[in-house]
Amino acid sequence: MVARRNLAANDEKRTTTIRKPHLRGRGPHFPLLDTIVQYEFEPGYVAFTMPSPKRLRVQVGPMIVADTTKALVFYESDHLPVYYFPVSDVREEFLLPSRTTTEDPFKGTATHYSLNTGITLVEDGAWRYLDPVKGCPPIADYISFYWPKMTHWYEEDEEIFVHARDPFRRVDCLPSSRRVQVILDGEQVADSRRGVFLFETGHPVRHYLPISDTRLDMFSPSRYISRCPYKGISNYYHVTTPKKRHENLVWYYPEPVHEAERIKGLVCFHHELVDKILVDGVEIPKEATAASDGYF
Repeated sequence: MVARRNLAANDEKRTTTIRKPHLRGRGPHFPLLDTIVQYEFEPGYVAFTMPSPKRLRVQVGPMIVADTTKALVFYESDHLPVYYFPVSDVREEFLLPSRTTTEDPFKGTATHYSLNTGITLVEDGAWRYLDPVKGCPPIADYISFYWPKMTHWYEEDEEIFVHARDPFRRVDCLPSSRRVQVILDGEQVADSRRGVFLFETGHPVRHYLPISDTRLDMFSPSRYISRCPYKGISNYYHVTTPKKRHENLVWYYPEPVHEAERIKGLVCFHHELVDKILVDGVEIPKEATAASDGYF
């Protein structure tokens, strides 16, 4: 009897998930999950869109080629989010059909377009799926642009970089009095209790420190810069120890976007490339990232 009751309880537990309509209010509220259509040929692959209420603009040279408040953010497995613009909000007179087409099993055949503003020509700068495959979200009336080929991208009046911002990614910058020590080539190159810990969804914790709490005598300016959709434009320092010169090992944001204002002017060491980082005397495990093997 006990065994039967346990089986019955397990059966009931399997059917009472947060996806049941009457239980959704008790868990993450994300009704969009109920609308996602699975691909028959690969059910585990996910693709869906969400409307973006932001005003989005794309600029080529001095000209705005797209301006909308009705864009879609396109999500799919193993991809960064992509903005799709209603064709009606794009300067169609700038679009030149290209002979280039590309195939995608989850979206279909992409027709490509060059952009000619009369001042600037961009070859194959945009694409559109005129007849999406079954299972793909309805994007036939939308067009997208190759990010690096455009001159500028804006959300409202703020310039954004690299790729579309993901509404599901969060960046928290929290002041911390925990002691942070950075060891490089056997030497302590930073020691601070005045850091700001940056927690970014899907990324290792980064420790931003006042430059006065580092071995500034080992630093030399770098001309390298990088861009981040969530933090802005970063500058770099080389760090030279008695053993080695480490190029672009430290970065900082002179003027971060407002969400990351607390890290303005603070410096951060590539955890992947130093000997170790200690927080309150405990070594923080290194996580594998794109920078684990160096990339400059």
